Amino acid sequence: MALSRGRREARRIDYWPGFVDALSTLVLSIVFLLSVFVLGQFYLSQELSGKDEALRRLNQQIAELTDLLALARSENRNLQDNLSTLQSTLQTSEAEQNRLQGLLTAGTDARSSASSEIGRLSSALASEKEISGRALAQVELLNQQLAALRRQLAALEDALSASEARDRESQARIADLGSRLNVALAQRVQELARYRSDFFGRLRQILGERQDIRIVGDRFVFQSEVFFDTGAAELLPEGQRELDKVADALLELVEEIPPDIPWVLRVDGHTDRRPLSGAGAFRSNWELSSARAIAVVRYLQSRGLPPQQLLAAGFAEYQPLDPGDDEEAFKRNRRIELKLTER
Repeated sequence: MALSRGRREARRIDYWPGFVDALSTLVLSIVFLLSVFVLGQFYLSQELSGKDEALRRLNQQIAELTDLLALARSENRNLQDNLSTLQSTLQTSEAEQNRLQGLLTAGTDARSSASSEIGRLSSALASEKEISGRALAQVELLNQQLAALRRQLAALEDALSASEARDRESQARIADLGSRLNVALAQRVQELARYRSDFFGRLRQILGERQDIRIVGDRFVFQSEVFFDTGAAELLPEGQRELDKVADALLELVEEIPPDIPWVLRVDGHTDRRPLSGAGAFRSNWELSSARAIAVVRYLQSRGLPPQQLLAAGFAEYQPLDPGDDEEAFKRNRRIELKLTER
């Protein structure tokens, strides 16, 4: 009776579902890790496609890879725990096998059934050993993957450092180019100022000391009465003679100014603030000041000055020299200004 009860209890022990669950958990964990790794590789390739965007997102990618590394380590610990469980089960099976072998000595009738049970347990033991071997192989594979992830992290850090070094070199070159450009521009401005000074000096000598022609800052100021009748934009003969002097001085200067200096002679027309009568050819001081500036530019062009070096502008009454309301103030504000400046 005791031998029969022991035989039935031995048959009730079934370890296979536990082994299957452990194996399924192991396979799902490995598939999850491989999926995460593939996704990480995909996002890495996407992130590295653009230099500027990659620099911003490298830190985030490193954090994700660190999380993946931690997850892989956690899975590694789980696999080691499963391996320990399998080894414990293996020891239990071996103990059961020993117990059954002891039962064989109790009687010859139980020997055949005990032999069958021993064979089944031996097969289960071999299966468990095979599972343990696969688990160890998976642990080794995970260790290799962790090493590969560490190498990728090191490569990303090297790429980031190289990119930052290139950026620093680019910024240094840009700063150096900007400094040299500023120096070159300052030299050009100084050269143009020198030619402008020469031009004004020649005009002073040519035009002499006249009350209706004066210098204000960096401009030659002609009273409008030198060139035009009241409310008109046709050059008077006296104005043409004065412009001939200006043209001669400019033609001499054009030969001296290097072609790489961008200069222009700006002709500005100004009026007083009294409105025009409707009977004239012009409806506003805007039109009158612009037409007078254009008339001066056209005459200078006819004397041989290059048109690309001439500029006409009309300011009407909105830039007065004298804010007064008397006739003398109005006369000062009616003027033509010549200015040699940068284009």
